[in-house]
Amino acid sequence: MLETRKQSNPLSRSKLIGRCVVSCIFVIFTHLALSLIPRFFSGFSFLTQLAFSALLLLLLVGFGGWCRRTLLRVKASAPAFVFFNILFIWGFYVSVIRPAVSQLNDAVFNWGVVFLFIGLYSIITSDPGIVKNGSACSDQPMESSISQVDNHDEDSGLFMRLRYCKTCKAYIKALDHHCPAFGNCIGQSNHRLFLILLFGFMSTEATYLVCSLLFAAKSGILDRPSSELTLSESLAVSTILFTILQLLWQVVFVIWHIYCVCANIRTDEWINWKKYPEFQLVIPPQPGQSFTNIRFRNPYDKGIAENVKEFLALRI
Repeated sequence: MLETRKQSNPLSRSKLIGRCVVSCIFVIFTHLALSLIPRFFSGFSFLTQLAFSALLLLLLVGFGGWCRRTLLRVKASAPAFVFFNILFIWGFYVSVIRPAVSQLNDAVFNWGVVFLFIGLYSIITSDPGIVKNGSACSDQPMESSISQVDNHDEDSGLFMRLRYCKTCKAYIKALDHHCPAFGNCIGQSNHRLFLILLFGFMSTEATYLVCSLLFAAKSGILDRPSSELTLSESLAVSTILFTILQLLWQVVFVIWHIYCVCANIRTDEWINWKKYPEFQLVIPPQPGQSFTNIRFRNPYDKGIAENVKEFLALRI
């Protein structure tokens, strides 16, 4: 008998607050560090500054992780990092960018930020489709991800591909991946919400990019020498670079997930197909060969139209 269970949060309130504080400090430090790019590299092209910003972000993530683990021995919260990034960009927009944009752009961006806050809370607290077998320990994966449990959803009749998440230590219906940024698994019950939130992030970031470029054009900061830029003006340029970098990887990420929907495959299945027998096409050895060839196959692909229809039929 399959029972739905809620994810438990073992963190105490003090530890949770501590992680949020660390994440907030890291967000502020990151944006202040990025503001050094337009100040010291204004003579370089915009694409070069973008590349320097990407490199600096990678260095900050690596160095920050090392400092937290080795020196401070504290952990950060990825969802809190996402939250404080949104809050920082919104606060900077209201205090610096907003006077230079039209009322329409202002309304679109503010509503976009509100949507992100609501969506972030919803995805963090959502149930991705966690199940457990009444006779098995939920902390240990069973030998087979499918054969030892009921394969059909009693409510919708849709095929359930149960996959084990090592992070959550639970079985998830149609697990796609465990998302560190949202602190939750993405599975059958919240996959659509996940995609909607991704589109929300991209549209809100694109709106901020338009607003910040309008501010840059009116203030002329892109044409002035770096020595004349104030901190707020340097932050305006660095947040433009940061937003473009976010949009670049998010567009690729969304394209990948749209492909997965059209092919009816999950990210976890695509990466770990060798451990799922139903994805293995065994080709017996031919005359003169001494080995068995194993190739990838997708037994769930029913064609784009049927795959999308099945995806849309899943409950949020």
